[in-house]
Amino acid sequence: MSTEPGLGAKPEADEDTTAVGTGAPGTDGADGGDDDAEATGSGAGGGAGAAGAAGSGSAVPDAESGEAAGGDGATQVSEAAAELAAQRVERERIAQRKAEKKEPIESGAKLSGTAADLLAAIRAVESGEKPAATVFADPGAAPRRAPAPEPARRPESAPAASAPAMPAMPAMPAAPAAEAVAAVRAVLAGGGAPESLAPQVAAALGEGADTLLREDPWQLLRVTGVRPDQADGFARALLGAECGPDDERRGRAVTGWLLEQAAVAGHTALEMPALTAALAQRAVSDPEDAVQSALAEGEALVFQDALDPGAPEPEDDEAERPVRVLVGLERYALAEESLADGLARLVNSLAKDASEPWEAAAAAASGGAAELARAVAGHGLVLHTGGEAARAEPAALLAAARTAGLRAFAAAHTPDGSRRLTVGEEAAGTVADLLTGATGPGRDADGALDLDLLIVLDAPQLDVEDAAMLVEALPDGARLVLSGDPATLWSAGPGRVFADLLAARVCPQIASRTPDPGPLGELVSGIGVGELTQVEAPGKEVVIVPVRDAGEAVHRTVQLVADSVPRAIGVPAEQTVVITPGHGGAAGTRALNAALKERLNPGPGRFGGFDPGDRIAYSPAPGRTVPGQVVKADADGLHLSCAGVPVVVPKERVEQSVRHGWALTAHQAAGSRWPAAVVVLPGDAVQALSRPWVYTAFSRAERHLSVVHGVEQALAKAVAESLPKPRTTRLPLLLKTQVPAAN
Repeated sequence: MSTEPGLGAKPEADEDTTAVGTGAPGTDGADGGDDDAEATGSGAGGGAGAAGAAGSGSAVPDAESGEAAGGDGATQVSEAAAELAAQRVERERIAQRKAEKKEPIESGAKLSGTAADLLAAIRAVESGEKPAATVFADPGAAPRRAPAPEPARRPESAPAASAPAMPAMPAMPAAPAAEAVAAVRAVLAGGGAPESLAPQVAAALGEGADTLLREDPWQLLRVTGVRPDQADGFARALLGAECGPDDERRGRAVTGWLLEQAAVAGHTALEMPALTAALAQRAVSDPEDAVQSALAEGEALVFQDALDPGAPEPEDDEAERPVRVLVGLERYALAEESLADGLARLVNSLAKDASEPWEAAAAAASGGAAELARAVAGHGLVLHTGGEAARAEPAALLAAARTAGLRAFAAAHTPDGSRRLTVGEEAAGTVADLLTGATGPGRDADGALDLDLLIVLDAPQLDVEDAAMLVEALPDGARLVLSGDPATLWSAGPGRVFADLLAARVCPQIASRTPDPGPLGELVSGIGVGELTQVEAPGKEVVIVPVRDAGEAVHRTVQLVADSVPRAIGVPAEQTVVITPGHGGAAGTRALNAALKERLNPGPGRFGGFDPGDRIAYSPAPGRTVPGQVVKADADGLHLSCAGVPVVVPKERVEQSVRHGWALTAHQAAGSRWPAAVVVLPGDAVQALSRPWVYTAFSRAERHLSVVHGVEQALAKAVAESLPKPRTTRLPLLLKTQVPAAN
């Protein structure tokens, strides 16, 4: 490594004392608050001891709390209608499940439908309190179910394109009626809560939100960014003497809130002891009773999973098999059950003898792709692991399958990821666009994807809900290849699907032997095995810029992006990304973006702080970040260009879903790469660092990496010792139950 000289004198700045990522839940169980985003809107407060508004340092996982937004026109209307229709079907299935539910669900129980309540994405965390990641850190062929409805289907199936298709943004959900918002605003005012929360409350609670909120003020906890102490103050103001810490409504609401925080930290369920302990920390006097109340109201589900499902039944009839009791939110429980069910179908239902087209595809593949093609020929599910260079192998498989006449398609996590997998003149798509029908092969008469082979890249970024919808959409006999780098951060949403599948060993696993080239490849490969090595970088591929405090880190970062990298490396500022551990702090994304905007695109920020030409990070849905640029602003809203697609974000949604995007967090950057990357490690970022975070951040650079280094020996220690924080999931056990004969 080399050190960049001559970057100017250190500016006068106070030592940063705000811990970046400290107190924020780890979005992947590994980065300790990598993608904390401030809560949208103020928290409930005021009145009878309510806490103040939720501060800007509260955190969510790379979800940006943004509502879906898209372009205008008939296509958008049809997508919205299709999405709402699909969700009505899902709600009917969930209601039927609630009606039939009498006892705890046994592991592996068959469920109908997917867990795809696409409009119920509440990914919020409290501000300034104990991180959720810390609170919740814990120790024959499957039958084909009825086809799943499309989440959002276009009126006509899209034929295979001869040119790269333009990705689409999700249709925007309907806003609550003005009358409903006004009624909620009156209730909020009566309890001393910020009236600006009214639209969010109305959307979260649905029809009759004002009545529900008046009868149960703790329902305010269902709104993004509201903390229990704030809801307590609101309840005291509304209920007066009737309000008490032992109120059953409070215990039930705090139980649901804790389960939401667990989902933010990546868990799909919590073990009962962990949940009751967290409730006790929140001053719930009878935690077990609170959990039972939440279960009785259908706000959570309980599971009894055998600790050893393969063990024989006890000879003594009175003996009980050891189980672990878990509690989870219904949407994630349904998703995980549905995912396990669908994966078992893929693994068990496919004949092992390859048919002629698959044999032809295997014969057409060469090099590292040949082994992958042979595995796909005889198995319904195949896992493929490797770095950036290894993406050539699934690309070769895709080309070979199409040459053999098979219907094959590939999808990645981001538009940039799909661009890097383009085969011939036909581009890959994104997972989100494939699920909405904006790109891809369309659907058959049963609603399944019209495919023989689906390749999903950036598989570690799949959360349990997207994975369930993908698997459910595949027809019988189709092959699924999940490909990705297991050393990167896990998904922003709950679950660790790719890691769970690798651990379960229920299908072939093909490890690429193609290393990433050059000094950057050597550096990243070492980090992947826990070694931060010094590499030779004669072309300044890797540069270390030491700094003493956060103020100097911001100053040096601006110099690198605006001057040093363009001059010495030849990469312009618009092709350089800045990556930092969190949004808050003196060297978080907010501070860095403000400094970079002042240097690169100064302006008054007339529309929500944005000006034409600003680089932005747009979040059309929780867990998704699309880089783009501001085009203009008018009465319709903020006009963006995201991955070549025009997007209009209404004025009232700009604050929720759009950020400046010169500087990103590692989770926001995952799945994309830039010619140059500047990774900022201020001294207050130590607690946020982990091996997956460093690996993900450093591997975003294609040609040049600058590390603004202010953590001294903590970086090497994090790479060597800081592994991903555990996530509590049920997928491995569910698969073990349904796929007893592991490969």
